[in-house]
Amino acid sequence: MTESNNDKPGLHIPARFIPTPTTISPEAQAFMSIQIPIVPLPDLADKPGWRKYIDGMNQMITGQTSMLAQPYPADSIAHKLSASTLYEVKPKTLQAKNEKRAILFAHGGGFVLGGGMAVVYAAQPMASLAQTRIYSIDYRMPPDYPFPAPLDDVVEAYRWLLERYEPENIALWGGSAGGNLVAAAILKARDVGLPMPAACALQSPAVDCTESGDSYETNRMLDILLKERSPQLFALYAGGLDLRDPFLSPVFADYSKGFPPTILVSGTRDLLLSSTVNLHRALRRAGVEAELHIWEAMCHMPFIGAPEEKEVMMEQIRFLQERTTVS
Repeated sequence: MTESNNDKPGLHIPARFIPTPTTISPEAQAFMSIQIPIVPLPDLADKPGWRKYIDGMNQMITGQTSMLAQPYPADSIAHKLSASTLYEVKPKTLQAKNEKRAILFAHGGGFVLGGGMAVVYAAQPMASLAQTRIYSIDYRMPPDYPFPAPLDDVVEAYRWLLERYEPENIALWGGSAGGNLVAAAILKARDVGLPMPAACALQSPAVDCTESGDSYETNRMLDILLKERSPQLFALYAGGLDLRDPFLSPVFADYSKGFPPTILVSGTRDLLLSSTVNLHRALRRAGVEAELHIWEAMCHMPFIGAPEEKEVMMEQIRFLQERTTVS
């Protein structure tokens, strides 16, 4: 029965135990038992507090990504852009047929985390499995560089690639906050007249800074990584601008003017499932080719160390490589 709470229609759901599903691998089941604590975020105006939070979290992220990258050896070259660094990650498994292909990658981390060498480590598994160069952008971030600085850096990285690769051989890939930046960068590139890339992959993209949608309620505290809304992060990134601006929240953009074929990935326990689904619908309403892959019981983070983790990555690689032309 529909009820109301604070003048909002809805349903009162009794407290209940949510078991770990047996429909996923034992490794994925074990991953879901990890207890990740909620780390309080600083006040919006507390820049020293944000820097302390970011430094502490980045130490952990760099260590984790370094460990996960070890089975995927690669060389990296740092290319200095006007205000950021673009890392060229060349896997030991690079295939000659992929010499003309390039993937531009934007890391996640709530717009504030995951910079530095972590952007190289995060790209190594993708580069190795794709047997393709990944160009991983270490974009500027808040609190010192809010929107549009991160977006400008991704667009500049795309321009850099266009000087070296044909657009039909370039794909863009981003997860979480990086998914937002990849989608927004393609929109910006389109609007300034740059050629479109061949394809795009968005994994649990944080494309709605208003944090609207059903899964923000239904998956609250069920997602082991993103347990609840984080309005401070989106406000910090937006820097006081309208959260519905399409370059801040690409879910609200007009896709009828064109957008490349896109694969979108999420999970049934992802807090950002609704953002992913709503972006997929926005693309399909505009006639854009778009695949939506929803993984059983997956939260905002793929099942690290489980068979599904590689499956998730390989689906995106398949999509991108099928749509990049190599002559």
